[in-house]
Amino acid sequence: MSNPVVPVISLVIPAFNEAGNLAALHGRLVAVMAASGLDWEWIVVDDHSADGTYAVIADLAARDPRITGIRLARNSGSHAAILCGLATARGEAAIVLAGDGQDPPEEIPRLIAAWRAGAAVVWAERQSVSARAWHERVASRTFNATLRRLSGLANLRRAGSDFFLVARPVIEVVNALGERNTNVMALVAWVGFDQVAVAYDRDSRAAGNSGWTLRKKVRLALDSIFGFSLRPLQAISGLGFLIAALGFVYAAIVIVHALAGRSVEGWSSLMVVILILGGVQMVMLGILGEYVWRALDESRGRPRYVIERRTGDRRVG
Repeated sequence: MSNPVVPVISLVIPAFNEAGNLAALHGRLVAVMAASGLDWEWIVVDDHSADGTYAVIADLAARDPRITGIRLARNSGSHAAILCGLATARGEAAIVLAGDGQDPPEEIPRLIAAWRAGAAVVWAERQSVSARAWHERVASRTFNATLRRLSGLANLRRAGSDFFLVARPVIEVVNALGERNTNVMALVAWVGFDQVAVAYDRDSRAAGNSGWTLRKKVRLALDSIFGFSLRPLQAISGLGFLIAALGFVYAAIVIVHALAGRSVEGWSSLMVVILILGGVQMVMLGILGEYVWRALDESRGRPRYVIERRTGDRRVG
């Protein structure tokens, strides 16, 4: 039996509770890719959804041989799902986009054109997001700007980008990296190669509610900062020197007052100093703990995700 045709483009979508969006998204992808004239595949990774997401994927895969569905054995997060999709992708390039319809498939030809022009990574950089609260936009931009500054990753998009294209050499490098607690977008930015950006307007979610909770956002922020920056540890050292200097200054004041025969009224000020120093030390220990935990987690060698089952998998070999 001959091997199936290797696709030019692999479309990778992490999906969590997207049963109401995937069928419509499939129709839009078919129309866009038909116009491109390129061979393609669609890899949908179900991040252990609680609805009928995998059943929808299996139904679509039964009708369209270009679809591969993967269900993870536990909810591992969208970034683990993306890494799973990239590990499965067979194309010369892979395009990662959201499963809720917010990333318009109609923008895909622009990403492909930039790749054809020589870019190894093409970011679709958000310019506006329909129906998104102002505080969410401010928080997103602040986080991306902070991460960009702390990590020194100049390729990170200031406005954020979850919709991007990576060429085969970049896919191979990302697949070879074994990091568990990571931000895929930061990882792609760190890899290097020629990277460009195209601007686009993000749509509103087509149906259902987002699974991108505050807890998951905070976890991603911590993984991003502690995974790509030494600055928190440097800040701890700087704060330690500052506190030590203030301690010496205070000690000098106490000595001067003692030599002058004036006792220092101390109970209230002493308690304030103890409480502040105790709080600062706990924060320092927490930051150190974040780094130590990640080192321990990486050393265990556990897989980033566990696959429960597949459907429509037509990988070569």
